[in-house]
Amino acid sequence: MSTRSERILGPEGVLGAPEIALHGCKATRTLEQQYPDAQTTPPLMQRAGLAIAELALALAPHSNTIWVACGPGNNGGDGLIAAQYLQRWGKKVSLTGPVSVAKAAALDGLSWAAEAPIKCELAIDALFGIGAVRGITGVYADWIAQLNQLQVPVLAVDVPSGLHADSGMAAEGPWVMADHTLSLLTLKPGLFTGNGRDACGQIWWNSLGIDTTQSPADALLSGAPVPRIRPHNSHKGSYGDVAIVGGAHGMEGAAILAASAALCGGAGRVFLSLRSKLAAPQAVPPELMVRTLQSLPLDQLTVVAGCGAGEQLAADLPAIITQSQQLVLDADALNTLAQRPDLQSLLSQRPAHRTVLTPHPLEAARLLGTNVQSVQSDRLQAAQVLSGRFNACVVLKGSGSIISAPNHTTRINPTGNARLACAGTGDVLAGLTGALMACGMPGFEAASEAVYRHGRVADTWPAQGGGLTAGQLARAVSA
Repeated sequence: MSTRSERILGPEGVLGAPEIALHGCKATRTLEQQYPDAQTTPPLMQRAGLAIAELALALAPHSNTIWVACGPGNNGGDGLIAAQYLQRWGKKVSLTGPVSVAKAAALDGLSWAAEAPIKCELAIDALFGIGAVRGITGVYADWIAQLNQLQVPVLAVDVPSGLHADSGMAAEGPWVMADHTLSLLTLKPGLFTGNGRDACGQIWWNSLGIDTTQSPADALLSGAPVPRIRPHNSHKGSYGDVAIVGGAHGMEGAAILAASAALCGGAGRVFLSLRSKLAAPQAVPPELMVRTLQSLPLDQLTVVAGCGAGEQLAADLPAIITQSQQLVLDADALNTLAQRPDLQSLLSQRPAHRTVLTPHPLEAARLLGTNVQSVQSDRLQAAQVLSGRFNACVVLKGSGSIISAPNHTTRINPTGNARLACAGTGDVLAGLTGALMACGMPGFEAASEAVYRHGRVADTWPAQGGGLTAGQLARAVSA
């Protein structure tokens, strides 16, 4: 018995609108224990092997020579059964693995070898899956290197070997860079963040016929936001006011980008409070209203502070934190916050649903008093610690941005690509988040939708459109 493997993520981004539950290794192993082998149903490993073989055949139907690289644990057992099915279906299978695999292969008439084949038309990584928590060495490291050098499709079983299933980060040593990954039983958070998106290729899921809905999710893969139709009988006052506070000398563009994104993102009015006296006022779009910070009624506004603000923002942050009706802190506001325990205390007293922080990994490391490597080693935990410490929604930006907030299940964003790796895109995200909050969305929902829409622009950007600049991104987030 096997259910159809469903493609979850491909080069064009997430497939399907609903949010999807993600389960860590602990939950996956618990589910395995709850469904022991029974005489009335095939064992889970038998189902897993069949699912792997079926997907392999679907991905490369004309391949005749297939290398199945097996490891010493359950992942290797899944690969062995897949090899059995593929051989029955007329494929020439080359099997590598430990002695236990060699003995099992002999019973089934499979070709076992101590070394990887010189040529193959498809390869299956069944080395470690979720079992690799330490660095991979020896012959297994050699096989990973050979898998990564192949010019043929590589299908990873459960998780590319060497990748941590919960965090998306690699253990010390090599990891497999797969073209496809078939996640079995549950979808794991690490497939979608950190190194996961690069290592996994196209992500597929097969539940093996097991209902996982009763197991609480460790995280959710964000789904597409539900389109909202604005009532015809509405006006600019219906959609709130956003104030952008930032733009020190030489960094005015950061604040203007955030303000442009807030406009295009749907805010009714957008005020721009620059930290500098702009040498060329005509650079400010006419739709923006330039104001001094002192003239703004902060208690009536959604304030986005920090974009290109420089050190001089520090003097104004106490008032911004205590008075703003809703608040998005980015860039230099976060760097100042990391150095000021008094501001951290003020921030933690704000309502969580009215405050959003948008750090990149270095800013998150400063806030946590650690380093980027520590943050990236467990992105979910880093975001959760920050959201709890500051009583706010936190967007930890990066590949598979993490959205965390008190009393909410953490989300991982599935959209976006390397087109966003250019200056100003973070300012656009901050402005869009502020616009959605001004329109009436609580911080966690606003941040989740903003990150999704922000990434979707990059996913749908036409190849012939060239590079995606932050200005183009700001104008496109309304789509």
